Amino acid sequence: ECIVRGYLTGSGLKDYEKTGAVCGIELPVGLVNSSRLPEPIFTPSTKAEIGDHDENISFDKTAELIGLEDANAIKNLTLAIYDRAAEHARERGIIIADTKFEFGLDEDGNVILGDEMLTPDSSRFWPLEGYEAGHGQPSFDKQFVRNWLLANPDSDYDLPQDVIDKTIAKYEEA
Repeated sequence: ECIVRGYLTGSGLKDYEKTGAVCGIELPVGLVNSSRLPEPIFTPSTKAEIGDHDENISFDKTAELIGLEDANAIKNLTLAIYDRAAEHARERGIIIADTKFEFGLDEDGNVILGDEMLTPDSSRFWPLEGYEAGHGQPSFDKQFVRNWLLANPDSDYDLPQDVIDKTIAKYEEA
């Protein structure tokens, strides 16, 4: 998975709090939850089995797995798509804190986009109005479901109808 982060949150925040870096990328001292990063960073991860958490990896590990040329191509595409989308969203009052893309190769070896992009399932969307670093942000994405699942670890992923309805409403609002 090709993840780009414009803000510090989620697993990136946990990584930063432990090491001062995200996926091996050193970040400035003093960042807090939801801090805007000086510039977006490319933070790839491996794809985990259902129910397991993806593992953040370095760019060097990505290059080792898929080759330097393809690693550079997906890094550049990931950052370019994010930059354009983040600017478009910000002009409309939405922050794209982070997002992921999945790429593959076609039969001729060309890098192609292989999955959805810029949806509430693949991105963290926050309202620009009221944004303030230092704490979690209200969101228009699946974080609401993640939070419920974390608070209810014995749920066996069986969501109650009110959580489903609130998630639908958040997606529609976004």
